[in-house]
Amino acid sequence: MKSGVRALGVAESYRGDDSTLAGAVVRASRVVDGLAYETCTVGGTDATDAIVQLFHALNREDVRYLLLAGIALSWYNVVDLRRLHEELGHPVISVTFEESPGLDAALEAEFEGEDLETRRETLHAQPPRERLVVNDQTVFVRAVGIEDSEARDVVRGFTPEGGRPEPLRVARFAARAGDELRRNTKQ
Repeated sequence: MKSGVRALGVAESYRGDDSTLAGAVVRASRVVDGLAYETCTVGGTDATDAIVQLFHALNREDVRYLLLAGIALSWYNVVDLRRLHEELGHPVISVTFEESPGLDAALEAEFEGEDLETRRETLHAQPPRERLVVNDQTVFVRAVGIEDSEARDVVRGFTPEGGRPEPLRVARFAARAGDELRRNTKQ
């Protein structure tokens, strides 16, 4: 992968009723090239909209890929990867870091009625997770708008060490710092 290729990584941090989403534009050479923030509701259904807003706030035509840290942000605020791809016109890759039997049982334990069905429909409309070994660590990838082989190459290309792609690692730090700032400002 060429060193100037850019990906937008999106990760979240939350404590309370709303969640801080951070977007970090990172080049394959590991240079951080931009940051943006947005919020979404903990336990809500607005994460997809918040990511669209975050992407547009950056106004970066040079971003080639969108990487997300997971698919159920902010306490089961399920992201619609297909809608992100359609609205933003970029390949979308969700990366999770733990093996799991899926979210159905957890969703059923926490929600009921329309709240459950909305999340379940969104989740089941997404592609299945694929296991990927990166630097001797296992991650799980869902990709939309990109061939699976290219998605694997992107994840590996943006992961110089460990198992977390650099755009997601930076976005996670930024989200935590942004969340901490928001909490301190409210006090």
